[in-house]
Amino acid sequence: MKTLFAGRTGRLATMILIKVLMVSFSTGLLCGCDSLRLAPSEQQKQNAWLHNRTATVAAETARAEPTSQELQALTKLSELQSRAFTSYCGLPKEYPPAETTQEILSQSSWELAGTAVAQSSDRPDPWQVADSMMELGIGICALLGGVAGTRAVRFLRETRTKSQALREIVQGNELFKKHNEDQTQAFKAAHQLQSPETRQLVTAMKG
Repeated sequence: MKTLFAGRTGRLATMILIKVLMVSFSTGLLCGCDSLRLAPSEQQKQNAWLHNRTATVAAETARAEPTSQELQALTKLSELQSRAFTSYCGLPKEYPPAETTQEILSQSSWELAGTAVAQSSDRPDPWQVADSMMELGIGICALLGGVAGTRAVRFLRETRTKSQALREIVQGNELFKKHNEDQTQAFKAAHQLQSPETRQLVTAMKG
């Protein structure tokens, strides 16, 4: 009885896992990775910390010099707001020099800010995310074992192979259109009968 219950539980867990993976896989391709973020890099952590340090020095300078109450309030608020950036990104392993105003305004600080801005727009490749999810699912199903686990592993491997093939087809089509611009309109016309769902999926794959 216990063996039968365990077998049913294993099959149920495997089915749930497959459904979760497939929904996540489809959602990731259709929605892209705009909602996902890479972990903050060392440069981004340094920039966040330097931003807080810059805001702190600006607030101190505004209070020390004959400035308006409005400017003092703005710099004080900016210093408070910048703490959230440091908390979100985390502290860097190495802190950039920022003891004085001159150090804060050095060329390296401007370069660091530019690097952080460029990195902030980076997003994970949806195909790599999906492939990693499939690999994780295959590993978990293999650990579950049994007939259901073996079938799930086979299904996920086939799904991953098909998704890779589909990606290569889409990339090949894009390469063809790039080198045969005179055929672009005819190529698009041949795909007019695609369903909205298919068009959305293909658009996501192009990214």
